[in-house]
Amino acid sequence: MPKLNPEQERAVKTIDRPLLVLAGAGSGKTRVITEKIAYLVKQGLPARHIAALTFTNKAAREMKQRVGKLLDNNQLRGLRVSTFHSLGLDILRKEHKTLQYKTGITLFDEQDKITLLKNLIAHGNAQYDIDSVELYSGKIGLWKNAFITPEQALSHASEEDNIAALVYVEYTRSLKAYNAVDFDDLILLPVLLLQNYPEVLEKWQNKIRYLLVDEYQDTNITQYQLVKLLVGKLGKFTVVGDDDQSIYAWRGAQPENLSQLQTDYRRLTVIKLEQNYRSYGRILKVANQLIANNPHAFEKKLWSNMGFGEPLRVLTHKNDAEEAKQIVSEIVHHKFKTGADYGDYAILYRGKHQSRLFERSLREFDVPYFITGNTSFFAYAEIKDILSYLKLFVNQDDDAAFLRIVNTPRREIGPSALEKLGAYASERHISLFSACSEMGIREKLPQTALARLQKFCEWTHRTAHALQTGDTFAEINAFIEQINYHQWLHENSNTQQTAERKIKNVCELTEWLQRIAKSDDDHQTDNQAEKNLDEIVAKIQLMDIMERNQDEQADQQVSLMTLHAAKGLEFPHVFLIGFEENILPHQNSIESNNIEEERRLAYVGITRAQRSCTFSYCTHRKRYGDISESEPSRFLAELPEEDLEWQSKKPVDKAEQKQRGKANLAHLKSMLS
Repeated sequence: MPKLNPEQERAVKTIDRPLLVLAGAGSGKTRVITEKIAYLVKQGLPARHIAALTFTNKAAREMKQRVGKLLDNNQLRGLRVSTFHSLGLDILRKEHKTLQYKTGITLFDEQDKITLLKNLIAHGNAQYDIDSVELYSGKIGLWKNAFITPEQALSHASEEDNIAALVYVEYTRSLKAYNAVDFDDLILLPVLLLQNYPEVLEKWQNKIRYLLVDEYQDTNITQYQLVKLLVGKLGKFTVVGDDDQSIYAWRGAQPENLSQLQTDYRRLTVIKLEQNYRSYGRILKVANQLIANNPHAFEKKLWSNMGFGEPLRVLTHKNDAEEAKQIVSEIVHHKFKTGADYGDYAILYRGKHQSRLFERSLREFDVPYFITGNTSFFAYAEIKDILSYLKLFVNQDDDAAFLRIVNTPRREIGPSALEKLGAYASERHISLFSACSEMGIREKLPQTALARLQKFCEWTHRTAHALQTGDTFAEINAFIEQINYHQWLHENSNTQQTAERKIKNVCELTEWLQRIAKSDDDHQTDNQAEKNLDEIVAKIQLMDIMERNQDEQADQQVSLMTLHAAKGLEFPHVFLIGFEENILPHQNSIESNNIEEERRLAYVGITRAQRSCTFSYCTHRKRYGDISESEPSRFLAELPEEDLEWQSKKPVDKAEQKQRGKANLAHLKSMLS
C-alpha cells in the first residue's frame, strides 16, 4: 500500500481486534475505510458479509464509487454501503412479521409526523396543547435517539415532560395502527428487535461479519446500541471519527460514544490520523490552538507538509450591510489578483438568515453564487401529491397520504366531513381509510359525503390492485390521467409556464421511479428481481427525508452555507462571517453553557480552508429591526496573535488600494460586456 502513510496503513491492516481510528480533518479517513473494505475482501471475507455505514446518501455513494475502483464486480457482489437509516429500513422490511407489521411499511417524514400529532392532540387528552406540537415532536425525537421507549418516557418523565410522554405513547400506538414508522424508528425499532429476538440477532450478525462506521462522533445512543448488537462480543469493527468535529448535539449526537468504546471493548486499538492533506500549516496551527481549549479524551494535533501559508486575516466592519459589501469586494479583488475561480470561495455562517445581505451584495456585483440548502425536488407540492397517491396505494392505513390527496384534485369532500371521519377513526383506533367502510361511520356523516369517500376508496382499491397485477408504470401514468391531474395543475397555477414546469416535474418523477425499479439496490446482487412498488416507495421516502437539503454542484459559483452544512467539504478560500459573541458562540449555547460545541463548530469552519481563511465581525448589527452593539467572538482571543493579521491595525497600503480600484473597474467592464 505505497500511497498510504504508516498510520493509515496500520488502520487498514488491523482486522483482528476492535479499532477506533481518530481521524482529524482532511486526514484521509474515507480512503482508509475504502482501502480497508478492499483489504478485507482480498483477505478472504466475502463482500456480502461487510457493511459500511455513514450518515448521508452522498457520503455512501462516494464511498461505494471509491471501493469500485479497488475491486472488480465479482468481488463487490453483495457489499452493503449505506446510511444507518437505510440499514434500519432494510432490517424492518425483512423482519416486519416479527414486529407484527404488515408488508409495505410507510415511512413518515416530519410533516407527516406533525399532521398525526395535531390530529391526536385535537381528539385526545384535554391537557394536550396544540401550540406545543413542535415541542412534542422534538421531545419524541430526542427520546428515540436516547433509546427511551414510550413506556420508559412515561414512567420517568418529570412533571414538565409528562404530557409529552403521554403524547409519545399515543403517537406510537397510532403509528403502529397505520403500519407506519418515522425516521427515528428506523434505528430504534431494529435495536428493540435485535435485543428481544436472539434468533433474529444471530441472523444479522451472520450477515454482517465486519462493520465499518464513518463519522462515528455523530452517532447517538440508539445508533451505538445498534452497532454493539451487530458486532457482538467479538467486536469485528472499525469506527472512524473525530471528537473535535462533533457538532450535532442538538439532534442527539454523543461524542462520548468514542470514549465509551474503551469501556465496552477492552481489546480496543486506537490509531490517530494527524497528517492533514488539505490545509496550509498556519491554518492548522490556528485550528489546533482553538480546539485545545476543549477537554479531550484523546489528544491529537493536525500537521501538514503543504507549507506554512499566509496569516489568517481579521476584518472589522461598522455594520452587517458593510460586512456583506466588503466581503464580496474582497472576493472580486482576490480573484482579479490571483486568477482564481469563483468556485474557490466559500462564505460560511452560523445561521441561514445571515446569507440575505450577502445574496444582495453578490447580485449587485454580478458575482455568481450558490446557496446550499435550496428547495429539494421532493419539496414541490406536485411531487408530494403523486408520492402520497403511491404511498396510499401501497398502504391504505397511511393517514398522512390519505389526508393530502383525498381532495387533490377536488372531490367535494369538505373539511367538516374529514374532521368527523378523523374523530371516528381515533375512537376506533383505525385508519381513516378503514373507517370509510365501517357501518358506524354512516351515523356520523351525511350520505353525500360518505358516498364520495367510499367512491374514492373503491377507486383506490382498484388502482392499487392494477398496480400490483399489471404494468406498474403504465398504471401510474393511467391513474394520473384518470384524476385529470395535469388539468388541475393548469387550473391552480398562476401562469402557463408554472403549470408546465410542474407537469415536467411529475414526468421526471415517474421516469425516475422506473429507473429505480430497474436498478439494483446498494447491496443487491445482479440476478435479483426488480423491486415491488412498495419497495420503490419506501426507498423514495427515505431519499426524501435524507436529501431535503441535498448539496448540488456549486461549480463556478461562490458557495454560501452554514457551518453545519460545510462539514466534510473544503475550499481554497474561506470567509467565516459574523464571528461575534451571540452569533458564534450562539446566544442559546452561551445561555445553556454549551460553548464546547460552538468551539468545535468554529474549528470545523477553519479546517474547511485550504489556502486562506478570513474572519469577519461587525461592531454594530441589525437585530429585529434595531441596531445593537456587537463584540468580537471570544474565540478570536483564543487564537495565536502572531498568526493573525488584523486589517484595522494594518497601515493603509496605497498600492493595494490602487489594485483594488483596478479589480473593481475590470469587474465592472466584464459586467457591462
